[in-house]
Amino acid sequence: MTRPWEVLLAEVAEQRWRRLVTHATFVSGSYGDAPDLVQEALVSAFAGRARFSTVDQAEAYVRRAIASRAVDASRRRGRERRALERVGAREHAVVVDPDRLPGADVVRALASLSPRERACVVLRQMEDLSVADTAAALGLSEGAVKRYTSDALARLAATLGTTARTHEHEHETTTVEPTAGKEVHRGR
Repeated sequence: MTRPWEVLLAEVAEQRWRRLVTHATFVSGSYGDAPDLVQEALVSAFAGRARFSTVDQAEAYVRRAIASRAVDASRRRGRERRALERVGAREHAVVVDPDRLPGADVVRALASLSPRERACVVLRQMEDLSVADTAAALGLSEGAVKRYTSDALARLAATLGTTARTHEHEHETTTVEPTAGKEVHRGR
């Protein structure tokens, strides 16, 4: 007999796989690591005690697991790279022409960010999570999420040649009241 979680896992894997791999590509900055991150996040989500009643809930949980695993993997690779450098070994890179893949400029720009900056930008800007939800997903303070996101958007804007907009302050306006001609800052 098929258990409910098995049906839900199959639905997430079949219906949402491409979206999850795209999310993992943006979070990790790597086309090659993305499918593995999704696989690990799916196993983690459905092997643990987390319980979901809908495909959307399961997908949201898996997306957060992907972000956490990408940050952890980046830290691990950094430690491994430093260890290899200490013993004089050199890594051999696989030659892939990333310029031929869709969204290559965005993936390259995201890859230039630190793991936490990248995770914050993807969760805040691409997944449209709130500051509080992003902080909870990554185990950071809300202030840290705002700082990482702001710094990352500025770096992305410089790299991609665009203009960064921050959501934190865009609702604040300056108005001049007719009485006494004083400027007053008011949020909309």
